Amino acid sequence: MAGVFSATNRPILRLSTTVPNPQEERLPRRPDQLADREDDPGTHIGLATKTHTKTQRPPMYKVMLLNDDYTPMEFVVHILERFFGLGHAAAFEIMLTVHKKGLAVVGVFSFEIAETKVAQVMDFARRHQHPLQCTMEKE
Repeated sequence: MAGVFSATNRPILRLSTTVPNPQEERLPRRPDQLADREDDPGTHIGLATKTHTKTQRPPMYKVMLLNDDYTPMEFVVHILERFFGLGHAAAFEIMLTVHKKGLAVVGVFSFEIAETKVAQVMDFARRHQHPLQCTMEKE
């Protein structure tokens, strides 16, 4: 390419195209064509697999409130509204379920969140001198 310049003194790039040599042996392109050529080590084919790991969802835990004869119903409604973000109507319904059936599932959370909610409810109940019990169990 030395010495070939255009009128603007820029080198001219020449693209060369290679013409395949008809005498040159062509390599097979499909895997079923490779069976004939087992003697040639460059033509062995293997299956490359890419492992795809799927992350598992964390185990979920039910947070439950247990009934007792001493904790006022209004306090239970307040707990449900404050720590579980429920509206007044939903909190009232869950409070009635706790009162009538003895316990109710308040929510389902991952372990850390469930553990934190149980601790918050138990601490708040103790500070207000109520024997309210809150537990969690694996779903």
